[in-house]
Amino acid sequence: MADLFSMKNRVVLLTGASRGLGRDMALTLGAAGATVLCAGRTVKELEVTARAIKRKGGKAEVTPLDITDEAAVREQVASIIARHRRIDVLVNNAGIIYREAIVDTSTDTFRSAIETDLVSQFMLAREVGRHMLARKYGRIVNISSIMGILGRATVAGYVAAKHGLIGLTKNLAAEYGPNVTCNAIAPGYIRTELNVPLQQNKAFNAMLEQRTALHRWGKPEDLRGPLLLLASDAGAYMSGHTLVVDGGMTVILG
Repeated sequence: MADLFSMKNRVVLLTGASRGLGRDMALTLGAAGATVLCAGRTVKELEVTARAIKRKGGKAEVTPLDITDEAAVREQVASIIARHRRIDVLVNNAGIIYREAIVDTSTDTFRSAIETDLVSQFMLAREVGRHMLARKYGRIVNISSIMGILGRATVAGYVAAKHGLIGLTKNLAAEYGPNVTCNAIAPGYIRTELNVPLQQNKAFNAMLEQRTALHRWGKPEDLRGPLLLLASDAGAYMSGHTLVVDGGMTVILG
């Protein structure tokens, strides 16, 4: 069974690998045997991730990339293929979030969220997808959110983009089959350094525990199994699916 979830000899391009869930995903894929191309804009933080993978005996490279820069995306994908001869797995994890009431949100701010959290994922899936289709093998994993299923005040751009990413996942699956799968993960509230203020908010914690079936925050390690399932051959007959990993929150709220 372990072989099903193995990432040995796989080359993985993972965006947003500099911190938070992205760093944990990179470590998970590296521990499973993948060569992890740690992509993002902050090279120093990417180097920390890559070193952590190597310390554990894994393989990793720092891959500087602004996912909103279409020319850079094309150039970096071509460069990776030239060096490694393939990209087996794409994990679209990078994203941003703005917190502001809709009536106070500028069009440029809303557009920025859509560009970063949806359009960039489209561009990467298109450029990497061409290569995967030619090789007749590939796994694309889009990191959406329960905000791609639910709504929440003050994060309109994020919610709209994550809903769109789930739709894009379905379309990619429909067009890229039969040899390339595309699925999404929709995490709930996961404890990371990015949401410490929420973790320290007693009222929010009480709400979360009351409205989550498992009565707790998620931990980064809660996403490791789902990620490996969709990135490995274990999920070979899954495509177009959004795997919700939220401790049962959407079951209760939905």
